[in-house]
Amino acid sequence: MTRDGSSGSGLRTRRSVLATVGGLAGTAVAGCLGSDSASVSVLAAGSLAHTFEDHVGPAFEDETGFEVHGEYYGANAVMRMVEDRTKHPDVIVSADATLLRDRLYGEFTDWDVEFATNSVGIGYDEETTFGRGLENGEPWYELALATEEGDISIGDPDLDPLGYRAVQAFELAEAEHGIEGLRDELLELVSEEPDEPQMMAGVESGSRAASVVYRNMAVDHGMPFLEFPDAYNFGEPGLADHYATVEFTTDEEGYTAEGRPVLYNATVNDEADEPDAGRDLVQFLADESDPLVEAGLTVGDSLPRPEGDLPEAIDA
Repeated sequence: MTRDGSSGSGLRTRRSVLATVGGLAGTAVAGCLGSDSASVSVLAAGSLAHTFEDHVGPAFEDETGFEVHGEYYGANAVMRMVEDRTKHPDVIVSADATLLRDRLYGEFTDWDVEFATNSVGIGYDEETTFGRGLENGEPWYELALATEEGDISIGDPDLDPLGYRAVQAFELAEAEHGIEGLRDELLELVSEEPDEPQMMAGVESGSRAASVVYRNMAVDHGMPFLEFPDAYNFGEPGLADHYATVEFTTDEEGYTAEGRPVLYNATVNDEADEPDAGRDLVQFLADESDPLVEAGLTVGDSLPRPEGDLPEAIDA
């Protein structure tokens, strides 16, 4: 099965291309099969919790015998935990490819593989006034401006790319729709939620009308989802220059993130306890699109795409 879902030899080609990243296929697996404790630890962006727990993890274990033990936080927090060695994962996965490279290259890794994309929009409760308005085709921003403070949540922009992408989306929407002050008005109304799973739980419990989320998060929860227009959904790689016209600087670390397409990447920690198993998992993410697509992510023809100090055998 090829990455676009058609039958053919594309997957075999990708496996050979990425063989050097994962080691010879099956080498690490052979050394660990038969052990009840065979596992690989993953520290990943919070938006991938269901993707790994319900899709990638079980599929990887079926194929290799390795269990995936994952922990999930905002990607900014993930990078900080690696940097200060609060966490010691084998595999690190980011929802912002550039963030991982900016923060970890040089000390913890010097390569990564991009494996999926996503888009930003609004997950909502269709039984609320806001949700009914969306169902009727009313502009989301007009409905949002009419909500009560806290009815809509976004991620914490100081901890999570989803949070700062929400802020950037508001700024791009202000320009796109010609509504002066839209960004600031929305930021006065929304509530910041540092825990991505709680964003979804708030909508499902009825305590929130909606949350600005990634598409796969809504798919995970069977929640109605309104994708933002391409001009500010961060889902179109061809609009990278447009997205880059906005930026956000975090308060705690002073990291400035330009607007950029949502692009997930993974690497193996140089300090990994199980580096071979880690490389097998990265290779699996690059090779096997089905679990990712089932989870609501997008895997385009340009992926997987290696980056950094990779062996020459990898043809990006």
